[in-house]
Amino acid sequence: EVQLQASGGGLVQPGGSLRLSCSASGFIFADYAIAWFRRAPGQEREGVSCISSIPGSTWYSDSVKGRFTISRDNAKNTVYLQLDSLKPEDTAIYYCATRRFICPSPMKEDQYSTWGQGTLVTVSS
Repeated sequence: EVQLQASGGGLVQPGGSLRLSCSASGFIFADYAIAWFRRAPGQEREGVSCISSIPGSTWYSDSVKGRFTISRDNAKNTVYLQLDSLKPEDTAIYYCATRRFICPSPMKEDQYSTWGQGTLVTVSS
């Protein structure tokens, strides 16, 4: 069974950092792209970042570019999203999702077949 588990959310002050993790099982992890989406209160889910199966191939939304960093450890079947210089507008539930090989741009929810349960990030003083 293909499964994704997102973790690492929490409460952080503006300017702070968090590292989210997305752990995977049930498929050949190295062959799959992993994306992060987020849904802020009252808003639609939006694509944040994606890392493909091709080494070095990543994508970021304009709103997080330069502040967030995505990486993967295929030996651990895990993708990380480092969130730095956090802002109150980054408050959202963050979801990871997967599809084979590449990260299409722009990111759209229906491009991804399997989703994790989400982890809440709250940026507040």
